[in-house]
Amino acid sequence: MTDQDGNIAAVFRRERSRLGNFILREVVDASAAEDILQDVFQDFVEAYRLAPAIEQAGAWLFRVARNRIVDRFRKKKEISLDKLSAGAGNDGDEDLRLDLALPSQEAGPEARYARSVLLEALQQAVDELPVEQREVFLAHELEGRSFKEMAATGGVSVNTLLARKRYAVIHLRKRLQAAYDDLEN
Repeated sequence: MTDQDGNIAAVFRRERSRLGNFILREVVDASAAEDILQDVFQDFVEAYRLAPAIEQAGAWLFRVARNRIVDRFRKKKEISLDKLSAGAGNDGDEDLRLDLALPSQEAGPEARYARSVLLEALQQAVDELPVEQREVFLAHELEGRSFKEMAATGGVSVNTLLARKRYAVIHLRKRLQAAYDDLEN
């Protein structure tokens, strides 16, 4: 087994249960959730082998899972739009939503390329965030933690967390808009 294979296996063992539970909360059908989980890990293996190492594998996996769930919703309309667009644990504030629209994996090579460019731009934009903003954004968007829960465990007020998330979303929107614009040109 190569080091790369070992790293992939370690990420799989570490993230499988948590990621599977996240997907199952969003997609009630256990079979569909398992399909999405397998697709996400397949995407991870492909991306890990093609690109430079993915530094925040857990965050990457949750973002890809969320995108797969969105793709599934667009095709089958089986998840509530309010739940999906608001995100797990979101307190309903419109300014706090990122609303990332990625091309479908099945739409051909150009769409796959656009998807990879946008995911790379997202990863870079998340990495650029100040630590406090990045932590709040990832905990809220990917882990589904509520602001109230984060405030209770982190000793920071809900309003401070809301402000950090808002600044993170503003930064990410700007950076991703630039990536979308580059793809259109």
